Amino acid sequence: MNVKKIKTVAPPYAFEEYMHEISPLPKEDGGGFLITFPDLPGCMSDGETIEEAFANGRDAFISWISAAIDMGNPIPKPTAKPVELIEASGKFVARLPKTLHARLVAMARQEGVSLNTLVLTLIAESIGHKEKCAH
Repeated sequence: MNVKKIKTVAPPYAFEEYMHEISPLPKEDGGGFLITFPDLPGCMSDGETIEEAFANGRDAFISWISAAIDMGNPIPKPTAKPVELIEASGKFVARLPKTLHARLVAMARQEGVSLNTLVLTLIAESIGHKEKCAH
């Protein structure tokens, strides 16, 4: 296998201008934290702590930009301002009308998944669709 050495370049936009998301990784996947950059597809890293994930994310950012420039690909402009990390448990309770709850339970059974998995998937799809339409 041939390995190509890619020259590190200065990014056209600062690391701090790009929104990043840091989320906990399940213990089954080794634990720690994952950092991703919604504006830079495939740009991600991880670390045992939030601070380490952030530092590793900076390295991943520079590598992603350098590789994209080396390949002649455009560098996406930052679309959103970074947000301060908000500590969240990942759990919330929602009250639903009984008819909506029943419909969701039926959909989950039809898909062969838990109600929680179905609702999480529907929320994620909705957010992804909204972000895609905003671009």
